[in-house]
Amino acid sequence: MIIERTNNEIIFRVPASMNIDELQDMADLLEFKEIAKKSKATQKDVDDLVAQIKKGRWADTKSKLNL
Repeated sequence: MIIERTNNEIIFRVPASMNIDELQDMADLLEFKEIAKKSKATQKDVDDLVAQIKKGRWADTKSKLNL
């Protein structure tokens, strides 16, 4: 594996035999980190959003199961 830095980017060179799905997972993680570092959301914002989603999913599940 070779890692090279240019003025505008960092280039990873890996053998063609590497699993493409694992490389895609790594690329997705790096993209997520790039997007997340620009976020202004606080941990409380994230926690509140997760709570809303979970509450909505539970309500949906209850109605589907007739609970």
